[in-house]
Amino acid sequence: MSEFKFACPVCGQHMMCDASHGGSVMECPTCFQKITAPQAPAPDAKFILTGTKVSEKKISVRGFESVTSPAKPQENFPVAILIGTIILALSVAAVLYFLRGRHFQSAAVMPAKIAVATNAAPPPKPAPVAPPANDTNWLLTLDSAMIPDAPVAGRIHGQDFIIERATYQNGSLILRQGTRGAVEFGVLINFSGAPPDALAGKSINVSADADKAAPVSLRWKASGGIQKENYDVGYALRLEFDAISKGKLPGKIYLCTPDAEKSYLLGKFTAAIVRPKPKPPTTK
Repeated sequence: MSEFKFACPVCGQHMMCDASHGGSVMECPTCFQKITAPQAPAPDAKFILTGTKVSEKKISVRGFESVTSPAKPQENFPVAILIGTIILALSVAAVLYFLRGRHFQSAAVMPAKIAVATNAAPPPKPAPVAPPANDTNWLLTLDSAMIPDAPVAGRIHGQDFIIERATYQNGSLILRQGTRGAVEFGVLINFSGAPPDALAGKSINVSADADKAAPVSLRWKASGGIQKENYDVGYALRLEFDAISKGKLPGKIYLCTPDAEKSYLLGKFTAAIVRPKPKPPTTK
């Protein structure tokens, strides 16, 4: 008995066959296809024969030689490819699960971050810029006094002024630049302790030739510290107070003082009313 090799026509796997078994059906150990072994080759043959898949059929066509029509080979799906596909699917599932967890974690943390940002203090407002003073606004007369519908602005001792805070406290109207501490730049008008309710809805006109009027104090900051100049006559003043609303006294002012620097203030304001704290009851 002698053996010879032949190749599987489907996957190319080499198979061994005894010469006496030529033409018999065998199963390929790799692709498991049914293969018909070829007849044994001549002893001096230097090539490897190829078997024939069992499903192949011989057909006859009229007028032509008999030919072999190969049937469509079955698609192979090796075990290694199947295992690799499963591993890939599991990896994709793990990545999607991880990303989904991160998404829900971010969604849970997001409201807290938004809350922190919402509770943060707003940035400070930029300080208002005073418009350039104009000598045409300075007139020691009330005949042509015009009060613009804009925040109080003007000039104090040669320096441009714009209001940042207005208060009515202890019978005095204070129009100032800056919001805290001592008044370094502004005007104080003393109404001799009059409560704000007595001024609400009233208009006050003081001409420059009045014998005596409410004391007016100009304040500004210089190299030597806070300077001030007081007037009780010689100035022109028009004050128009509105009704008190929500603890504030709104109004408009026209003020010109007789100093050499031609100080003046024009515009509207809303003064916060600061009432004195009630005295605690005394005990006997």
